Amino acid sequence: MAISVFDLFSIGIGPSSSHTVGPMRAARTFVDGLAADGLLPTATRVRAELFGSLGATGHGHGSDKAVLLGLAGERPEEVDTDSVPERVAAIRESRRLRLRGEHEIAFSVEKDLLMHRRRSLPAHPNGMTFRAFDAGGAVLRERVYYSVGGGFVLDESGMRGDPAIVEDSTPVPHPFRTGADLLEQCRTSGLPISQIMLRNELCWRTGDEIKAGLLEIWRVMVECVRNGCEHDGVLPGGLKVPRRAKALHDKLRAQDGVGDALHAMDWVSLYALAVNEENAAGGRVVTAPTNGAAGIIPAVLHYYTRFIRTANDEGVITFLLTAGALGSVLKQTGSISGAEVGCQGEVGSACAMAAAGLTEVLGGTPAQVENAAEIGVEHHLGLTCDPVGGLVQIPCIERNAVGASKAIHAARMAMWGDGSHVVALDKAIKTMRETGADMKVKYKETARGGLAVNVIEC
Repeated sequence: MAISVFDLFSIGIGPSSSHTVGPMRAARTFVDGLAADGLLPTATRVRAELFGSLGATGHGHGSDKAVLLGLAGERPEEVDTDSVPERVAAIRESRRLRLRGEHEIAFSVEKDLLMHRRRSLPAHPNGMTFRAFDAGGAVLRERVYYSVGGGFVLDESGMRGDPAIVEDSTPVPHPFRTGADLLEQCRTSGLPISQIMLRNELCWRTGDEIKAGLLEIWRVMVECVRNGCEHDGVLPGGLKVPRRAKALHDKLRAQDGVGDALHAMDWVSLYALAVNEENAAGGRVVTAPTNGAAGIIPAVLHYYTRFIRTANDEGVITFLLTAGALGSVLKQTGSISGAEVGCQGEVGSACAMAAAGLTEVLGGTPAQVENAAEIGVEHHLGLTCDPVGGLVQIPCIERNAVGASKAIHAARMAMWGDGSHVVALDKAIKTMRETGADMKVKYKETARGGLAVNVIEC
């Protein structure tokens, strides 16, 4: 199956791709189906139920708000993030909801939006059901959806195959599923990884559209960092976590470039903190490949554009294409879902993708790129997802800063070698998936283990 770079990097809303972006898309898909079947005008009630990790940590991740906005017809890439609190409050208080913005029904958040903390659906931890009823109580439409990570949503038919991927039968000139496949495509074609990905992308878009789309993704990343550096105060959710990016930004600017040998890494930490604080506050972010790990790739890209003298827009495009290729491998053969394999699938995958992108723009060979990605995966194996209070704040924000630094180190280590190494990327990804299967459920985005139970919520 082919996965586009624009599937892995999508403009959305915080705080979570699987718990916010996915449920919003699922709810919107459900009401779009009602409209397409001509059933929207006869619907008088809609009932949504969230299961597994969505039910356990959904309130902290904004899943309930996302469902309300999706039913109202919003898309994560377009919704006005500043208006969300007011709109959700209006629905709660009025007990009225306009489906798709067109058809008003009575809607009680307490009765019609249920969060099951201890119940799960069989195919994936992030399961949802939606039902629409007519005035007589008959079911007009019923659907089950799964948010499988990175904002990807599948229905029951999609989950009958490989739940890690979204079906797309588009034939591409350089098909690959594994890291070994990707290296073989590079070997036989003589092309770098970014060009393999670009030639596949040309099956969906023109070259100009690809370039414009990737630069737009970069623009949103830059804007997200800037917003994070401008806002201070306390993050929402009750933990009273202070925003640190603005104060750190002011301190680094005051140094005016004078610092110790690791001065650049302080900026990298800042960039990651800024993004993930914006994400935690429900701001506009780029899913890369998830929201919980959204700060790593922007931070490493900022490192490239600020500290590498040869950096330019073409390098940004090359970086994102290379990272997207490795993200495709990770999604098809591993997982990018914290609810499925823990944070090794989110921060570990983002670190691997960022390391790969940086290695190629620094002049690395495909073998060195694969080596850098493997280092990124290997040294996040076993990382649990244990958000305190179910919020994407502790340990998620700092974890992105550390992950970004590790990506840069992984790239530099790979560049010092010739690309040969003992553990292949595919073996590291297989280990990640097996480790996730062995990991206790309480460590997979349920807020029932790890830091989530050992740190007192304020």
